[in-house]
Amino acid sequence: MSLDVLRSAARAMADQLARGDYQSPVEQSVKSRLTSDDLRTVVRDYGRKLVSPPGDAYKNLDAIPVKGAAVPTWSVRAPLWTEEEGRSDLTLELTIAVGLGAPSIELDNLHVL
Repeated sequence: MSLDVLRSAARAMADQLARGDYQSPVEQSVKSRLTSDDLRTVVRDYGRKLVSPPGDAYKNLDAIPVKGAAVPTWSVRAPLWTEEEGRSDLTLELTIAVGLGAPSIELDNLHVL
């Protein structure tokens, strides 16, 4: 399985957050442990301006296969970028299952590592 699907899903969510769109990541997830208000609060409390990751940001994406899943599934940690720091300590955690259709995304966490 190519990591391109995982990279694309993580980038889409990172781009939405960089645009200040906190609702879309929640709506596009089949399950979310965070609300749009939770996402907004984490970003606000971090105190820096999110920007879209550079083109090669997720070349070495931290993706670990989930054993025993019914379809190929990965636990993904995607760092976010800020205007002030570049790559930041703020990390988006997702669970992504790749079956026959579009990937199924669970929004697990957004926090400082």
